[in-house]
Amino acid sequence: MNTAIVFITTAVDRVTGVAEEVAALDGVTEVYSVTGDIDLVAMVRTRDVETIADVVTGQINKVAGVTGTQTHLAFRAYSSHDLEAAFSLGE
Repeated sequence: MNTAIVFITTAVDRVTGVAEEVAALDGVTEVYSVTGDIDLVAMVRTRDVETIADVVTGQINKVAGVTGTQTHLAFRAYSSHDLEAAFSLGE
């Protein structure tokens, strides 16, 4: 499995709509709204690197309201923790 972390900038009034559309794309496993210079972070997971290119350039960049992307390919995972456990409040 190949993983890409995609930083997405959007039009100010389209953050939520872009997030919902990107999250629905094949290959996109999560989308987070974030603070800072970018608006969204999308996790793209595919069987091959070429498919990541198709998802980013062929789909994410074509979503109305996307003004730019930066894609970072992951080459090694150091933790395979469960996200729910990581963000648990000890309940």
